[in-house]
Amino acid sequence: MSTPNRPTPGAPRSAGPNSAAPGGTAAASKTGTADVVRIPRPAGGPGRGGPFAGMNVPAEKAMNFGPSARRLVGTLRPERAWLLLVLVMGVASVTLSVIGPRLLGEGTNLIFAGVVSRELPAGVSKAELIAQLRAAGENQRADMLTPMALTPGEGIDFAALSGVLLWALALYVLASAFMWVQAYVLNGVVQRTVFGLREEIEAKIHRLPLRYFDSIQRGELLSRVTNDVDNISQSLQQSISQAVTSVLTVVGVLVMMFILSPTLALIALVTVPLTLGITALIAKRSQKLFVAQWKHTGELNGQIEETYTGHALVKVFGRQREVEERFRQKNVELYDASFGAQFISGLIMPAMTFIGNLVYVGIAVVGGLQVASGAMQLGDVQAFIQYSRQFTMPLAQLGSMANLLQSGVASAERVFSLLDEDEQSADPASGVPPNGAGRGRLVFDDVSFSYSPDKPLISSLSLVAEPGQTVAIVGPTGAGKTTLVNLMMRFYELDAGRITLDGVDVTSVPRRELRSRLGMVLQDTWLFGGTIRDNIAYGRPSATEDEILEAARATYVDRFVHSLPEGYDTVLEDEGSNVSAGEKQLLTIARAFLARPSVLILDEATSSVDTRTEVLVQKAMRALRSDRTSFVIAHRLSTIRDADLILVMEAGQIVEQGTHASLLAAGGAYARLYEAQFAAPVAEI
Repeated sequence: MSTPNRPTPGAPRSAGPNSAAPGGTAAASKTGTADVVRIPRPAGGPGRGGPFAGMNVPAEKAMNFGPSARRLVGTLRPERAWLLLVLVMGVASVTLSVIGPRLLGEGTNLIFAGVVSRELPAGVSKAELIAQLRAAGENQRADMLTPMALTPGEGIDFAALSGVLLWALALYVLASAFMWVQAYVLNGVVQRTVFGLREEIEAKIHRLPLRYFDSIQRGELLSRVTNDVDNISQSLQQSISQAVTSVLTVVGVLVMMFILSPTLALIALVTVPLTLGITALIAKRSQKLFVAQWKHTGELNGQIEETYTGHALVKVFGRQREVEERFRQKNVELYDASFGAQFISGLIMPAMTFIGNLVYVGIAVVGGLQVASGAMQLGDVQAFIQYSRQFTMPLAQLGSMANLLQSGVASAERVFSLLDEDEQSADPASGVPPNGAGRGRLVFDDVSFSYSPDKPLISSLSLVAEPGQTVAIVGPTGAGKTTLVNLMMRFYELDAGRITLDGVDVTSVPRRELRSRLGMVLQDTWLFGGTIRDNIAYGRPSATEDEILEAARATYVDRFVHSLPEGYDTVLEDEGSNVSAGEKQLLTIARAFLARPSVLILDEATSSVDTRTEVLVQKAMRALRSDRTSFVIAHRLSTIRDADLILVMEAGQIVEQGTHASLLAAGGAYARLYEAQFAAPVAEI
């Protein structure tokens, strides 16, 4: 909804809080973004479309409140025993709290009776005085004195009054103690539940196929994992406490009101249908706005994360105005949804307060008449007025709790939709790992695969890579080179055919075991916030210091590390921003060197290093590739001249294969690629 006082949106001041570096295994796609959430992928495979692709997330469907709320409550099932204790503490606290006004009413009766008795003549009994009043025709005064416990002329009984007040004090202290225990236990219940939910989400993310991350914005996913889970925590914490206390208070107060005066209790009950009706009317309107609020929050986070991750590109191409305008639009959408949701749901409390005030007036008038007629004492009316406040306040809280509940369930639905996503196929229960003595004989047997069923990419592809062989894969962009190695790693599942490693079908091997035998160095580097030593040891955490240093020397990391102030203890900042792009790539190569896998996959692994260092790294790679299978994806053909087998791919097919010399002699696709890089004359276009 639009509002007349909506602030004029301005340029973004800072990136959102929910950006995070990808973790775990290296990303499989050429984009290097393994954490990206539900955007239709542009034609041509995953990870394409430029830095602004996928920013328009499709609108979420209207929230199915009932099932999502029941499922959210179901997450508390393991805490049943503690929730029972919360209920017991709530019953004890509320019971003592509702007895308090009754005691205070007795205190008021003692004071009022004492004040009245002081004005009466001493030396006569209460019965004699009432008889005298009736004989004098003062029946109303006689009726008012009848229910009072007084002795004419004595005044206030301070001993009895002190006892009542001490009992009231004790009750309220105990009620507060029980309430504190209830809050303490409930906090543990909620935090353990949310802790388990976060663990479930973390485990789910690791079971999701890479295809899912190719279809969702990273910021949107992070918003579900952080913002929505935090909102669930706050909603559970506040709504459970309010619900338990408010319901018990309503029941307890209602019982006490009927004990004091059934007539006044019926007047108070008029608020119940009014409260339920108003709450349902307001909640129905605000529900959709809460769903929109959290949807727009996720979209805004996704846009901020995407834009600020590529901040340098935005500056280079001068797209600041477009980015700011998109931010303004999304910020306005979030403002409208948030303002509407909070404003409409915020109407509940004022409405409940208004109804409570009407009931207060009704009770005061009818109660005054009953005191005058002798049907009730003044203290009882005072206690009833307190009960009426205690009765309408929890009803108002229950109504306003719809605000919290709707917001929490909207977040829960977004989290549950993540938990309900289709997972990658399960690992075999007792898979047979590849032969430990094998050195990486990899066979593609009639393999077919496509990202989209209507757009085939790889069809009936077969090849054999022997141990110790270096297989280079070349071809134009989009030919399927990276897809081929993604299939080796089982980042994607085959449509047909099979891949075997050392004679064992990779689908019969647990993914963890399979990937421990495959090493991958990507064109897009990934380093985490830690020391250089830690980043190298990531390839094999059990490696000794000597093995780490050996890998660093072999890959020429040692050369630049000694120029850093702390050497190998230098802490990398912001994904390695304090080292150059080439140095980051050397670190990832050292990491793979340390792992010493059976099959080594190099995806443009030296694209960021200078020519001289590349020659040195190629020497190190030859030593690393010794007696193991290596796949090298390269665009610079100079780096794969010595490969044992060169595969030329076009449109998902191997159109040529052979050595560098044989392919040049054939004069086919490889020769044309080679000539385009090295032999083609410079032509003026």
